[in-house]
Amino acid sequence: MSTVVKTTIGEAKHHFGETVTIGCWLHGKRSSGKIQFLQVRDGTGFMQAVAVKNEVSETVWEAASRLTQESSLYITGVIREDTRSKIGYEMTVENVEIIQISTDYPITPKEHGVDFLMDHRHLWIRSPRQRAILVIRAQIIRAVQQFFDERGFHLVDPPILTPSSCEGTTNLFHTKYFDEDAFLTQSGQLYMEAAAMALGRVYSFGPTFRAEKSKTRRHLIEFWMIEPEMAFVDHEENLQVQEQFVAHIVQSVLENCKKELETLERDTSKLEQVKAPFPRISYDDAVKFLNDNGFEFEWGEDFGAPHETAIAQSYDKPVFITKYPTSLKAFYMKPDPERPDVVLCADLIAPEGYGEIIGGSQRIDDPALMEQRFQEHELSKEAYQWYLDLRKYGSVPHSGFGLGLERTVAWICGLDHVRETIPFPRLLYRLYP
Repeated sequence: MSTVVKTTIGEAKHHFGETVTIGCWLHGKRSSGKIQFLQVRDGTGFMQAVAVKNEVSETVWEAASRLTQESSLYITGVIREDTRSKIGYEMTVENVEIIQISTDYPITPKEHGVDFLMDHRHLWIRSPRQRAILVIRAQIIRAVQQFFDERGFHLVDPPILTPSSCEGTTNLFHTKYFDEDAFLTQSGQLYMEAAAMALGRVYSFGPTFRAEKSKTRRHLIEFWMIEPEMAFVDHEENLQVQEQFVAHIVQSVLENCKKELETLERDTSKLEQVKAPFPRISYDDAVKFLNDNGFEFEWGEDFGAPHETAIAQSYDKPVFITKYPTSLKAFYMKPDPERPDVVLCADLIAPEGYGEIIGGSQRIDDPALMEQRFQEHELSKEAYQWYLDLRKYGSVPHSGFGLGLERTVAWICGLDHVRETIPFPRLLYRLYP
């Protein structure tokens, strides 16, 4: 007596002509009276299962008839090739074993408002579009780890609770650490600098928090950052790593997530052009470009979303904007030796209006200049003494950058808002579910 193979929708293509069992949920159903077409999903994909009335028992037919949206079941049948199907195969049903009948599932095929969907985010992520986004997010994470692992980087986990700000800003979530004040981290970078002095090339990958009261389509309160730091690497080498990194991520998604990109109706022709090297424009030239194209913009101002979008539209790849004014950037960025009013930094601007996805720089390695910056920014030496020690004991040229995962997901998926890029987004007025 042969045992029926238990498999998944994603693996069913390896079982043509075989009888298999799949644990799944009913996504949708239609019937012609004598045939029931069951659209089922199991997390690995979606598949059609066809139940023919005169080919199954009355018990199986009745069980299939009882199924409602998001009911859970084990379905058994023969996997058959079907060229009309998006996945190339379907199941001819032999048996249906109901696990639970779902009643009054709140998300129906009709249109729902954003607030309703966000209130039901725990269920919304079951939909084909949201599943596709989360699959692509997972592939991006795999590509990130692969890129750094293959290049000799070590993964280092910085603390989430910190005694001070990374960039001297006030947009921090405050908490009590027993009898001390503490903050949720806004970046792991300073700790990565310490790790780079021990391990050479490192990266962190974890959640960060910004208490900015922002409601734009590019901002989340809680988001994930990838932050590499590299000893003995200068500004130019840093840019090369960044462009190779982003190109690797995009090509990995194109190669491994074709079905998901199709589900999102993403124009992949634009992503296919994302290969290193990337174009570069200095802050000075960017200001001139904006003034020449109808923007009133003065040197020393920071770029907003309309400015970044206008600059990006001139290129078919991500573009680096380099060497910003020193006054605009964080205290730790190294001034250009030939021009101290700008720093050796760059922001990487994604195409199609998605804005900055990477910020990076060469770091100050001169102890005296770092002490000066501390005074200028009124930073607490007590809180940062460990950071000053990095310049005191074996200081070296070093560089790093931070890539925001959710903005990168939004760009690659072609989404209108970052709230769909993370399973459970934390927004200005949303802490549920």
